[in-house]
Amino acid sequence: MNKHNLFTLALIFFGWHIAAQNNPPALIPLPAQLEYCGGHFSFSESTRVLLRPASQELMPAATYWLSHCFRRAGMELYIIENDPGQDVIELVLDKKLPNPEAYRLQVDANKIVITASAPAGAFYAFQTLRQLLPADFESSIHSGNVFKSQVPCVRIDDAPRFPYRGMHLDVGRHFFPVEFIKKYIDVLALHKFNRFHWHLTEDQGWRIEIKQYPKLQEVAAWRKETLIGHYSDQPHRFDGQRYGGFYTQDEIREVVRYAAERHITIVPEIELPGHSLAALSAYPELACTPGPFEAATKWGVFEDVYCPKEETFTFLENVLTEVMGLFPGEYIHIGGDECPKDRWKTCPSCQALIQKEGLKDEHGLQSYFIRRIERFLNSKGRQIIGWDEILEGGLAPNATVMSWRGIEGGIAAARQGHKVIMTPTSHCYLDYYQTNNTNEPLAIGGFLPLEKVYSYDPVPEELTPQEARYILGAQGNVWTEYMRTSEQVEYMAFPRALAIAELTWTPKSKKNFEDFSTRLARHFPRLDNLGLQYSKALFCIRAQVQTGPALALSTLHPEGVIRYTTDGSHPAAQSQLYNNPVVLNQSTQFLAAVFVQQNAVSPLFSLRFEPHLATGIVPDLSSLPHSSYNLGGPQALTNGISGSDSRYNDAEWLGWSGKDMEAVFDLGSVKSLSEFSTRFFHSPGEWIHAPQSVEIWASADGKKYRQAGKAESLKAGGKLLPISISLKKNTKARYVKVLVKRHGIIGQGLPGEGHEAWLFVDELRLR
Repeated sequence: MNKHNLFTLALIFFGWHIAAQNNPPALIPLPAQLEYCGGHFSFSESTRVLLRPASQELMPAATYWLSHCFRRAGMELYIIENDPGQDVIELVLDKKLPNPEAYRLQVDANKIVITASAPAGAFYAFQTLRQLLPADFESSIHSGNVFKSQVPCVRIDDAPRFPYRGMHLDVGRHFFPVEFIKKYIDVLALHKFNRFHWHLTEDQGWRIEIKQYPKLQEVAAWRKETLIGHYSDQPHRFDGQRYGGFYTQDEIREVVRYAAERHITIVPEIELPGHSLAALSAYPELACTPGPFEAATKWGVFEDVYCPKEETFTFLENVLTEVMGLFPGEYIHIGGDECPKDRWKTCPSCQALIQKEGLKDEHGLQSYFIRRIERFLNSKGRQIIGWDEILEGGLAPNATVMSWRGIEGGIAAARQGHKVIMTPTSHCYLDYYQTNNTNEPLAIGGFLPLEKVYSYDPVPEELTPQEARYILGAQGNVWTEYMRTSEQVEYMAFPRALAIAELTWTPKSKKNFEDFSTRLARHFPRLDNLGLQYSKALFCIRAQVQTGPALALSTLHPEGVIRYTTDGSHPAAQSQLYNNPVVLNQSTQFLAAVFVQQNAVSPLFSLRFEPHLATGIVPDLSSLPHSSYNLGGPQALTNGISGSDSRYNDAEWLGWSGKDMEAVFDLGSVKSLSEFSTRFFHSPGEWIHAPQSVEIWASADGKKYRQAGKAESLKAGGKLLPISISLKKNTKARYVKVLVKRHGIIGQGLPGEGHEAWLFVDELRLR
């Protein structure tokens, strides 16, 4: 070969290598080490799987790959024992790899080699290889010749960061068929999760067949009706439709087998001692009071729980014996969360048990309850997981703690030498809203965008390296109060679950959200071909009002551009291209969308700007809003933009707890004022109440103030309380003080009784 040809080949290789680095395969989670080698491997009719006798231990991974992937895609590959030299996928057993989930994947132009020390590692190598294939490989119907599929030549050395990589699903509030459970498991397996936490019992329904107690499926699995709308909506409304269902033991065995084949261990949860109202509806003798009870028809925490008496422990041990017969994994999740002690405080047998066992109080009684269940499960060779409330009253000796109320429970457990799974609401609760768009489907509340999920590190900074060893990993939780269908579950769980997949697998040093979002956008066609109804929140427009005021926009779409209009018309491919923050200086209806080429790919972004005398003047606040409800900062109170009509967790609403709001404006010069207006959020079901009063004070020098207006005895007719205060005639001021007196302590019989009400305030407008 002459020098010219060598130079040309070098340029081609170098160009491909640079292109591969700039446009890498959309692998999620990102491998620990990934190198692009140039060229590709092409599958053909003659491609075979090479499995030598010395590597037969890896046969399960090979047979899964052949039967569930290639055969479904119309490709018939065969296992051989003798190496033909090329056009093969070879599996090599190497016990020197210390982690059973680790693997090496080398793709050359004529051969693919997978090296692993156990079937799990080989299985994950195949999932990586699957993601290297074109996205339409996932489709059940292929229009072209699938044997033309190619994968890029790579060298990958990979192993997970954490041994526990979990996703949860609540089937107690809403029930989902076996077909969907399998689909859910399939998607988890593709992204290298290894635990599925199946939340099987709740106040609203018991979902697992127990042979010894048939009323659990005959009575406890059903509720007479279901709440319509949000729990905070008053008055509560119901659909009047009987609802329920349960999984037979044969169905559960099939799901367990299905998951195990994909190297996913199912962690079943049987809630105790709280969240047990459905079980009590079938067996009321297990309660502290005689009942009768019925499965809950709305959401929340209920006072009737299991009574810690011998009859109850006999029931639970019998139930758990059947559960253990169905689920072979090490862990049984026993709940332990949100157990009110009201019934125990007035129950003679509970108080007698506290005295007999020398317990300090009802928290000690809960610890006694958990420890007794743990002893039983330990005697059968199993371990318990419980929510972090099991720390109260003393932690059971061998328990693993699932830390959900922040990270403090996980820190405390790790310092006591207990294993911990991190799943704080702040980063891992996938039932929270994922955008601030008002057209999002109804959710429980909160705001958890994709980037915040991805930012989470399961190892708290407070732990020493020795203590950090007790952090097993993390889990995403999907609570289904407001998810009636499997499509809603998919929309809420994905793609945020994929962020959890990466933060539990990929080395911390390799994490990069910009890179992840780029890969995710290219990964979406694969999810499309899997029939997943995931959220497109990645493409939504993010907006920030800057001083000026000016509107700064952004999108996470790696190929998208933003186009906008200011005349109320919908943006089109020919509309103004966004390059820099848009200055807002008059009443404007601003609409925008993300475009790829000629097509809009995002939901419509809409914002109404209405200037007033205080627009852009950042108020001086005597007390700052709560850190969780201060997304827009004090400037959000005067940026000319109103908050959502239905949700208080966007950047325009600011929230205070236990504090009045006092805001002082410096208008720069003395101005004539005639009116003040604002809005308050009112949602008693969420502990949010309209204030008692609003006062407006005016001053020329910032020292001497006189009252210019007041509104009191405020009554909200719905979720919003708009107020407008006409100021005293001839009111002139440079300084204006707005004093909002909060509601105070929530009254008896209302949600949050005895706690401070929240105060949420919208735009403060002066005219």
